[in-house]
Amino acid sequence: MIFETLEIDGKMFDAYSISLKPAPFLLIRSADKSFLACGFLDIAAADNLNACAAKVKGVKTFDDMLKAEVIAVTKEAEAKGVKVGMTGKEALLKF
Repeated sequence: MIFETLEIDGKMFDAYSISLKPAPFLLIRSADKSFLACGFLDIAAADNLNACAAKVKGVKTFDDMLKAEVIAVTKEAEAKGVKVGMTGKEALLKF
C-alpha cells in the first residue's frame, strides 16, 4: 500500500493506493472523511452507508484522479455540490 499526503489548493488530503490486478485501488480522503475513489467503488453501497463520495474511472495514479471526470456521486456528495461531469479535483475541493 502507498500512502501520500496531497495538498490541493491549500487543502490537505490523504491518498491511498493499493496494488491490485488489473489496476490499483485508489482513494483520496478529505479531512471530514469524504472521499474520491476509482472504479472499484460501489457507489450504491457507499450511498446506502450515507458516505460522502464521488467516483472516477480509468485512473492509475492520483494525478489521473484529479483530472478524471466524476461519473457517479452519493446523495451526501451531491448535497455538498459535487456533480457528475466535474473533475476529481473540483469534487475534492467541494469536500
